[in-house]
Amino acid sequence: MKVYVVRHGQTDWNLEGKMQGKTDIELNQEGIEQAKIISEKINEYNIDLIVSSPLKRASKTAEIINEKLKCDIILNKGLEERCFGIFEGKVRKDIQDEIINSHVIDNYYINKDYGEVEPIQELCGRVWGLLDELKNDYNDKNILLVTHSGTSRAINAYFEGINNDGMVKKVEIDNCGIKEYEV
Repeated sequence: MKVYVVRHGQTDWNLEGKMQGKTDIELNQEGIEQAKIISEKINEYNIDLIVSSPLKRASKTAEIINEKLKCDIILNKGLEERCFGIFEGKVRKDIQDEIINSHVIDNYYINKDYGEVEPIQELCGRVWGLLDELKNDYNDKNILLVTHSGTSRAINAYFEGINNDGMVKKVEIDNCGIKEYEV
């Protein structure tokens, strides 16, 4: 089984540097164009199934990609972005020291409570559960996952493990970038 991970196209909040989380933001025009461009490349991968986050920015990206592929799309909440609670809608640089630079929220072995922020252990648990299901049900297929930056961390940790220091490392996937894994 091959798994291809695509991050959704650009949104206005991406441009503004805002934390999106589960806030359901639409693609902007650039994001729509990015999805059209990546659909040309993905057409070469013999995708059998698309599984997408149901959030608008991801599901619209999946729909645009599927205009040429014409395969089934399954919307699955397991691929939704991580909930960032009170930090959603805030500009990343304004909260860097509080949440991002502290690295506490992305350490699998530290269980620091940030109120409404979804713990990294829960994010990994829901994403890994979905990946286990896909592996069991579609082990001979090529699957495209259309998701988010935070969720792609959990996907990467599933395939490549967690760093010894406990950090669930960031995966450098730009809007409509793609990363490939093989089971």
